Amino acid sequence: MLSFRVTITSRQNPLVAQFREAARGGADSPLLLDGAHLVADALASKVTLTTVAVTPAAVERTDLSPLFSDLTRSGIEIATVSSVVMGALSPVRTPSGIVALAERPRPAGDRVYAGGLVVIAVGVQDPGNVGAIVRVAEAGGASGLVAGAGTADPLGWKALRGSMGSALRLPIAFAADVEAAVTESRRRGFRIVATVPRGGTSPAEADLSGHVALLIGGEGRGLDEALIEAADERVTIPMAAPVESLNAAVTAALLIYEARRQKK
Repeated sequence: MLSFRVTITSRQNPLVAQFREAARGGADSPLLLDGAHLVADALASKVTLTTVAVTPAAVERTDLSPLFSDLTRSGIEIATVSSVVMGALSPVRTPSGIVALAERPRPAGDRVYAGGLVVIAVGVQDPGNVGAIVRVAEAGGASGLVAGAGTADPLGWKALRGSMGSALRLPIAFAADVEAAVTESRRRGFRIVATVPRGGTSPAEADLSGHVALLIGGEGRGLDEALIEAADERVTIPMAAPVESLNAAVTAALLIYEARRQKK
């Protein structure tokens, strides 16, 4: 039997404050999951869900019944909320009808370096780009992602939506000192490959076959010159004029899959 709390109809309910605080983000804030897909992925990934809220309309959806049953079997209480309250809980313009709060995954530690490819995002400020990089990193077989200084939180709600759940599975580490992260990668036997807008080796000619730490710079500014100079190799995506740069997530995708091709 499914367990639902009495419907919450007041925006003054403490639950609203909890979700709004999570939406603001922060290193110690819980994860805010919006949508059945993310909630199901969190459950499957053994992420600890602390609060789940749904609208009465969502409760009536037969396609969500298996998810509600799984949540109940896991001992998670589900609160029903009015559509007005859901509008306050959900950070998106058109709420999906189900949102949740969850504990942050434990630190990735050495798992980030468990394979032959790690992505280090440096100053990628757009959460959607960060989420897309996480997703393509998982899809392309990278062992983990390091979020460097100036990079949007990969576990923030926007990045989580952009990753479509990959951020709940892919090992993620955080590095306030990017140079230290590069040093650690090199200590573990990874070659450092920096992406540059011009003057670098084309991906097909670069050696991405071994253990590689791929540096992806942020929108506009790119990588600092010191990081570029310290890299073992610099790679540039060929582009037809007048295009001068690519989206950070697109750049990551092209290089991750070229590395995957070379490794095979």
